[in-house]
Formats: sequence, C-alpha cells, structure tokens
Amino acid sequence: MTDAAALPGQPRGLVTSGPATERAVNVLAPNPSAMTLDGTNTWLLSEPGSFLAVAVDPGPLDEGHLRHVIDTAEKLGKRIALTLLTHGHPDHAEGAGRFAELTGTSVRALDPALRLGDEGLGEGDAVTVGGLELRVVPTPGHTSDSLSFHLPADRAVLTGDTILGRGTTMVAHPDGRLGDYLDSLRRLRSLTVDDGVHTVLPGHGPVLEDAQGAVDFYLAHRAGRLAQVEAAVALGHRTAPEVVAHVYADVHRSLWPAAELSVRAQLEYLRERGAI
Repeated sequence: MTDAAALPGQPRGLVTSGPATERAVNVLAPNPSAMTLDGTNTWLLSEPGSFLAVAVDPGPLDEGHLRHVIDTAEKLGKRIALTLLTHGHPDHAEGAGRFAELTGTSVRALDPALRLGDEGLGEGDAVTVGGLELRVVPTPGHTSDSLSFHLPADRAVLTGDTILGRGTTMVAHPDGRLGDYLDSLRRLRSLTVDDGVHTVLPGHGPVLEDAQGAVDFYLAHRAGRLAQVEAAVALGHRTAPEVVAHVYADVHRSLWPAAELSVRAQLEYLRERGAI
C-alpha cells in the first residue's frame, strides 16, 4: 500500500463526511463515479463560535443530500446563511436552486445564470459571514466560470474541480481553455508561496495537505501531456480521438470522453502558439 505522504499533494486518506479544518466540514454527496471520484464534496464553512455558515457547492439535485447538508449544519449549531458555487457543472450546482429554497439563502456564482439574488462573485471580492472571511480567486480553465475560495484563517483553498484530491482534472473544451488553466494553476501556486496556503479542500477526493506539491504535480503533468500530444501529432495522429487513443492508452476507456475534451484544448493551445 502506498504511503499517502508519498502521493502528489499528500492526500489525507479516505474521503468521508466530517471536519477537515477548524472552519471547514465536508458533507459527501452520494454520487460517486469515474468522473466524480468518491462523490461531490459539499463544504460547510463557519467561524468557530459563530452560528452562521456558508455552503459551497450543494451538489446534485438529490433531496436526501441537500437535507443532510442542512441537518449537518444544524447539528453543529449553525444556520446556513449563504450558498456559493465554484462553477456550474451539475454535480456541483444542479441542487443549488432547491437548496436555496430549503435554506432561504441567495446563491452567489461567477456566472449570472447560476445566481439567485443580486450579488455575484468576481476577482477581488471578499465574502464575510459571521466573522468568516473568504477571498474569491478566479481560476478559469476547467470551465470559464471556475472559482476557488481562499480561506486565510485555515491557510486553505477550496478548489472545486481545478485541483482534485486524487488524479487530475479535465479542461472542458471549448468552454475550458488550457492557457487559462495553466495561469490558474500558477495563481494557486502563488497562494502557497505568498499567503502560506498549505491545504487544498477539493470538489472531489480527499483533502490535500501539501498544496504546493499538488500544484507542482499538476503543472508537471500538464507539461508532460502537452509534450505527448505534440509528439502524437508529429507521428500523424491529427484528430482528437486519434491523439487520445495514442496518448491515453494507459487510461481506462471510460475516461476517454473527458480526455478528448482536454486533448481538444491542448491541440487548440498548440495551434495558437504555432507549435503544430
């Protein structure tokens, strides 16, 4: 068995519902799959001693899960006062409307189509609820509307699908763009250097204890895949499916559709730079 400390980002271990940091509690959604790993992590965030909480990514439209999130908050003596979204993919956001009904909260997101209420989210915004401070970090690339949330008091960052707790994420072409994604990874790395962030609270998978190590792994992985795609094109594999079959031969075929989206993003990136 591999020591978790030897894995990229030092994953904490099994993915379970419960406290992750002093201010963050995970409520794991019952939607495991090859794409969602153990399921969607719905995060409850609150300042110690406060009776107000923020919910991040209510998850799929699953009544049992949504009520479980509310019940978890109530058992902690908290009332959910605000709902935030890292991005609009259904496994993170589909349940947001119903969750807002159940909690009486507004929903804040970068994409206006996902918002319920007058306020959105954007670069430079700080969200404060019951003494809790969250800083909004735009991290497009996986999708154009992807956000991360910096939790300074816990030296942590909630990354949605930009960094996962296990494996790597896809660039969801054409909405997601590789150049944006690489910039976002570098931005997250700057949080580890300049702001002392060491913990990743991902949208899927286990908590990561080594944020900088996780970002460095992602950057190296992307550079390696990009070189493989460029080499595959040089060998005559011109279409995205051909490149996937060549480059991702070691990846289970159930993941090839997602890999094809990333390959399309990589081909576009290489073409824009005149590399192919």
